[in-house]
Amino acid sequence: MQPSGVLETALYVTDVEATARFYGGVLGLECILRAGEESVFFRCGPGVLILFNALKLQERPKGGLPIPSHGATGPGHVCFRATRDEIAEWKSHLEAHGVAIESEFDWPNGAHSLYFRDPSGNSIEFAEPELWNRK
Repeated sequence: MQPSGVLETALYVTDVEATARFYGGVLGLECILRAGEESVFFRCGPGVLILFNALKLQERPKGGLPIPSHGATGPGHVCFRATRDEIAEWKSHLEAHGVAIESEFDWPNGAHSLYFRDPSGNSIEFAEPELWNRK
């Protein structure tokens, strides 16, 4: 057996409000749920991207839902799927919003990637799906 896909991805953030504005406003993701200053959930294709306030997660009292504790220290990473033409459009869009591009290059297999950071310092990438195609 093996999983059929990734249902949700979580990033741990230091400023929920600024980071939520970035994903909703700059990246255009649809906010589907917000739990105060603790978390924000965005629809991304068939999956969900969750922003967790890293500090609030540590403060959470015992009890409530039976979800095991989780979190991360330091910047995380998420890669969004995009065609080469879409990556060029994203680059222009991001620069127009004052987002610095950290890196842009072609991988040895020819797939193209673009890297930048969200307001909490997470590494965000747009890459062609061919990046992970088997040859």
